[in-house]
Amino acid sequence: MPHFILEYSANLDESIDIPELLKTLSEAAVETELFPLAGIRCRAHRCEHFRIADGNPNFGFLHLQIKIGVGRSEEAKKEAAGSIFKAMSAVLQPLSDRQGLAISFEMSELPTILKYNKNNLRDYLP
Repeated sequence: MPHFILEYSANLDESIDIPELLKTLSEAAVETELFPLAGIRCRAHRCEHFRIADGNPNFGFLHLQIKIGVGRSEEAKKEAAGSIFKAMSAVLQPLSDRQGLAISFEMSELPTILKYNKNNLRDYLP
């Protein structure tokens, strides 16, 4: 832990170097001294279908969700979240200066996990 899950609008492909952004996020997390490098997992999901505000095709979005394990103080989490969001915002500022861009962020601590599955695949396999 932590897991970084980035969702972004497909229209940003030519404007943002996603692997470089993930690297920046990972480095920012390590710099907080709250998260060990070996535990960081970053991934990005390109959202092909999206609508932002009034549907202007030039608007883009990025949403970062960070899931962390338990055991950190509220103050430490708040400070780390602020540092990581600041790093993310700095990378995206040049793009934000040129076009409509929605940047959002959330960090959540994983509670006890309850897992449910529903699977009917066996009904369709030979």
